[in-house]
Amino acid sequence: MKCFDIEYDPFEWRLFIDSSKANLKAVFLYNGNSFASLLLGHSVHLEENYNEWSMILEKINYQEYRWMVCGDLRMLTMMLGQQTGYTKFPCFLCLWYSRARDLHWTKTDWSLRGAPGAKNVINTTLVPPEKVLLPPIHIKLGLMKQFMKSLRKDGECFRYLCSKFPKLSDAKLKERVFTIPDIRKLLSDSFFSGTMGTKKK
Repeated sequence: MKCFDIEYDPFEWRLFIDSSKANLKAVFLYNGNSFASLLLGHSVHLEENYNEWSMILEKINYQEYRWMVCGDLRMLTMMLGQQTGYTKFPCFLCLWYSRARDLHWTKTDWSLRGAPGAKNVINTTLVPPEKVLLPPIHIKLGLMKQFMKSLRKDGECFRYLCSKFPKLSDAKLKERVFTIPDIRKLLSDSFFSGTMGTKKK
């Protein structure tokens, strides 16, 4: 930071991690976006797995600075030592059981995660769970999907959604497929909130 004449405070920066088929990268982002992002690590040779990310975090001295970490859920899951794929216990914070569909709408208190070696956790965490920032896009899309699941098909709110997005196919409506621009349109639509009942609001 000295070469950029920036006073460094680890609490004002967050570490963004990402990968694709072509590369892995670790980028430093300033919380207020006042400064440009700084590339800390990049590779076109390393594979997307737990051991490679462990090595990258060691090289950038993560344990010394312990920045907040953000990224794609797939990457965060890997760094938190969890098994990849569709698992019974996908949440890194608690033992939310993905196959107990009858409890998803009624049970709100789930047991906290314990030590590695059980419930789809296969490695020790590379970053503390409390240092993980959930991706906003996943939150928005997930909330919209759960909201749509709770709507009655013959209700006023669901009918309004069908009329608001006439180009959405029945299959997409059935699977609750909405994009971020769609969600923004709904949030700025005062009539939409009027079609919801008290519970939905």
